[in-house]
Amino acid sequence: MEYIILFGLLAILLAIGVPVAFSLLAATLATVLYLALPPIVVFQQMGSDITSVALLAIPLFIFTGELMMKGGLSDRMIALASSMVGHVRGGLGQVTVVGSTLFGGVSGSAIADVSAIGGTTIPQMQKRGYDADYAVNVTISAALVALLVPPSHNMILYSASAGGGVSISDLFAAGIIPAMLLAATLMVTAYVVARKRGYAAEAFPGFRAVAVRLVAAIPGLLLVGIIFGGIRAGVFTAVESASIAVVYATVVTGLIYRHMTWTAFKAACLGAARTSGMVLFIIGCAGAFGWLMAYLQVPTMMVSLLQALTDNPILILLLINVILLILGTFMDMAPLIIICTPIFLPVAKAFDVDPVQFGVILLLNCGIGLITPPVGSVLFVGSAIAGIPMTRALKTIWPFWLACAGVLMLVTFIPALSLWLPSLMK
Repeated sequence: MEYIILFGLLAILLAIGVPVAFSLLAATLATVLYLALPPIVVFQQMGSDITSVALLAIPLFIFTGELMMKGGLSDRMIALASSMVGHVRGGLGQVTVVGSTLFGGVSGSAIADVSAIGGTTIPQMQKRGYDADYAVNVTISAALVALLVPPSHNMILYSASAGGGVSISDLFAAGIIPAMLLAATLMVTAYVVARKRGYAAEAFPGFRAVAVRLVAAIPGLLLVGIIFGGIRAGVFTAVESASIAVVYATVVTGLIYRHMTWTAFKAACLGAARTSGMVLFIIGCAGAFGWLMAYLQVPTMMVSLLQALTDNPILILLLINVILLILGTFMDMAPLIIICTPIFLPVAKAFDVDPVQFGVILLLNCGIGLITPPVGSVLFVGSAIAGIPMTRALKTIWPFWLACAGVLMLVTFIPALSLWLPSLMK
């Protein structure tokens, strides 16, 4: 009965539109009361989950992304990407993918990526004769690259949800090749669709312009090297690197780019506080939900259930991917990571899947969920920027969705794509 209360109430609340955090908290409290456990334990678990030192890196990285977004870095990334690939067929689509990849290495957030890059490229594409649905689809799918490259705060969240036993530096390294593969696949897809629709290409500005724009973007791009290189070399921890990133971002945007005004700085602080508060509240509620699942031995039951269905690791991984993709259509990324990690990570380990590889698989699944209705937050933001209903974008998103799904399958069944770089750096 307790399982029916826990998962049934959660499903009902989500179906009627209750926010995810409150749905998780209500389902957890109702089940705890049914089990005659003291309700205070729920709030104790919420507090213990959000007071983890490792999670301190998340609001700091969010703040770094806000500073860079408000400080003019996205404009320089777009200018650099335009000079590099703007001359390819459907040039602005290519610019969007490359710009999102470059900016994703600073923001670490798909929402920030589509807001910063899409806020500039989507109106430009519409102005130059690109269809609005194409502009939205290429932008929101390109934003998923940000989830896989340092400093992805979702990787930190996965590490914490896995009990802290998965190296954050290994996760940062593991996401780089899949991210580049995803970006390349999306560029090919954007080219094919642009060619079919007859979109024009931009004029190549010359290698001098490329060099000038590269120099202008280098101070921002160095942030990725500082974060990833420092953690990988053992110079500082993830939290320390996040603190350094905030200071560095403040110096770059305020003193080097000189784009950061006092008003923009206050807006960055407010945006980071709002996003961090929302994320940490979700983490706390999802953490209490996860504790109750462990108390009810849901992960153990899931392992036994899947092993009873089949002992073929290929089918198991396919089944996990299908479940995650379905869950991603109505759950946001943070609670999905916290809830699903303790359930599916033991299953993956039972079939000899490395926890680092599974982290990349999980994040890519969750990312695809962000561009899939009905709770596709990235899809919603992209459609809002373009001023079109989501249904219009959904009619033609399938080439980009299939490209993302294809990369997911490659990452799932070719472990070297995510494990080769971490092993090389040890």
